[in-house]
Amino acid sequence: MKLIYFAWLRERIGVPEEEVDLPAEVRTVEDLMQFLSERSEAHAHAFENRKIVRAAIDRRHVKPAAPIAGAGEIAFFPPMTGG
Repeated sequence: MKLIYFAWLRERIGVPEEEVDLPAEVRTVEDLMQFLSERSEAHAHAFENRKIVRAAIDRRHVKPAAPIAGAGEIAFFPPMTGG
């Protein structure tokens, strides 16, 4: 699975993207964030407040409960503001 990180998530994890083999029990975006939090201290720091982290599956914004089966890429980014 290709994972892409933006803004402070990228800074905290230290890479813009990575390929990850996921265990079968990782089925949703929320499961994935939990799995990543357990990978390293940097990932744990990036996902310490998961409620504000946003995700997109194949460039479509999704909720944490969204299933990830069949996804080509998942991107994580902080909340966006605009004007």
